[in-house]
Amino acid sequence: MSRLDSMLRRLTAQRDGLNWAAAQIGDMAGDVLDMGLGNGRTYDHLREILPDRRIWVMDRVLQCHPSSTPPAEDFLQGEAGPMLNRLAKGGPKIAMAHYDFGRGIKDDDVAEAAHLSPWIAQVMLPGALLISGQPLVGFKQIHGPDTIAPDRYLFYRA
Repeated sequence: MSRLDSMLRRLTAQRDGLNWAAAQIGDMAGDVLDMGLGNGRTYDHLREILPDRRIWVMDRVLQCHPSSTPPAEDFLQGEAGPMLNRLAKGGPKIAMAHYDFGRGIKDDDVAEAAHLSPWIAQVMLPGALLISGQPLVGFKQIHGPDTIAPDRYLFYRA
């Protein structure tokens, strides 16, 4: 598979997974967390499909497209561990989270996801959904939408 086809497959899976998860959380209380702002495409999509939810965003640096910049009070800038700790201390509880941290080096990205999993667990509501491009630990893996190959994107319940 070409890198272009792989990217298209990943983005389609991401969009379908986010849409599916947004429908699943329905009336569940709680905010949304987007871990890994990047260019801001996912954040922009979350704003569109969940207009009545507060969407927290975290990343090491703010370098997204200007039209996808989250409000300053919803952006947590810095390393993920301390930002998750900050969110966990008296902060909101999360009904849905999207994990998209990574540098593109699979072994490093998998290790980072495993390392951050306990911190992610601290901010999640019981029964909340996590959508991730990397394997997370300590959560119950569930089957996502049928349109997504099981190895392409991962779905978990807290």
